[in-house]
Amino acid sequence: MNVQAYGHLAPLRIGLAGLGSIGQNHLRLLAQRDDAVLASIADPVAKTLRVAAAQTGARPFSDALAMLDEAELDAVVIATPTTAHATMALAAISRGIPVLVEKPLAATVDDGLRILSSARRRGVPVQVGHVERFNPAVLELDRRLRQGWLSSIYSISSRRAGPFPARIRDVGVTVDLATHDVDILSWVTRERPVRVYAETARRIHAEHEDLLFGLLHFSSGTTGFVDVNWLTPTKRRQLNVVGEEGMFDLDYLTQRLTFTRHTDTTNPTLIKGYAPTFAGDVHEVEVDSVEPLAAELDAFMAVARGGVAPMVGAEDGLWAVAIADALLASAATHAPVALDGFAARLMAA
Repeated sequence: MNVQAYGHLAPLRIGLAGLGSIGQNHLRLLAQRDDAVLASIADPVAKTLRVAAAQTGARPFSDALAMLDEAELDAVVIATPTTAHATMALAAISRGIPVLVEKPLAATVDDGLRILSSARRRGVPVQVGHVERFNPAVLELDRRLRQGWLSSIYSISSRRAGPFPARIRDVGVTVDLATHDVDILSWVTRERPVRVYAETARRIHAEHEDLLFGLLHFSSGTTGFVDVNWLTPTKRRQLNVVGEEGMFDLDYLTQRLTFTRHTDTTNPTLIKGYAPTFAGDVHEVEVDSVEPLAAELDAFMAVARGGVAPMVGAEDGLWAVAIADALLASAATHAPVALDGFAARLMAA
C-alpha cells in the first residue's frame, strides 16, 4: 500500500463488483470519499456500466473476475447477485484483496464455509454487509442493553416487510431479507439460536418463498420471532425487545428508539369507555442519525488498511446463512430444526 498524501496513507484503491440497487448506493458513497478512490467498477449490463463510469471516472469492466485480475486494488466491494458471492469472494481472497461482501455472505452454507475457510487460511479479512449492525438506533439499543436497562431479555421480535422487489430473482425472502434479522437477534442477545421453527409461503414470487414466520429458541430461554415478507404494500422495518424492566421499540427506517417501563396494571385507561389499555412510561432515546451504509464503509476502510477486525466477519455472515437455511428446512419438513449440527461443522472448519 502506498504511503503518501492522504494523512500518512494514500487513498485506498477500491473495486466495486455489481451495480444493482445496493451497488448503486455503494457507488454513490465511494465516489464521495476522500480516503478512497473508486478505481474500477464491474457489471454485465453495458448501459449501466457506461453511465457509472462516466459519472465516476472508474475503469469499467464487463467481467468482475477480469477486474480482479487487471485492476490494481487495495480492496473490493462485492454487490453482485447472491449466487455469485462465493465465486467473487474466493477469487478476491486468493489474490489477497480484502473483501466487503454484501449480505448474505453466500447462497448456501457450503459456499459460506468455503469463504470462511479460505479467508482464515490466507489471512484475508472479509466483512459482510449486514448494514443494520451500523444503524445508529441499533447501536444505541445495544449500548443501553449493555448498561443493564434490561436485566434479562424475555423475547425479541422483528418485522421486515414491504412490496416485492422485482430485482430479486435468485433467492427467496428468507435468504435475502431474514438474514438481516437473524443476525440482529443473535447480536443483540449475544448468543446463537439452538433451535428454529418456521412456516413459509409463496404468493407472487415465481420460484421462491415470499413470506416467512420464524421462531428462534436461545439457550438462555429468550424467544425470538421474525416476520418477513415481500407482500406488504408499505415498507416496515421494526424491532421489539421485551425484558424484565420494560420494552424497547426500534424503527430501522426512522432510526427512532423508545423504552417503555412496566406500568401499574391495576388502573387501566379505558378507550371509548370500554377497552382497557396500559400506556406505560415511554422514554424517547436520543439517537444521532447517520446513513448506516456510510458507517459500514467507514468500518471497512479501517479493516482494509489493516489491524482492525471486521465488526461483522465471515463467521457472523455464515451463521446468518445457516440460520436461514435451518428456517427453510423447518418449513419444508414442518418440524423444528436444531443448529447443533452446524455448530459442530463450524468448529471443524
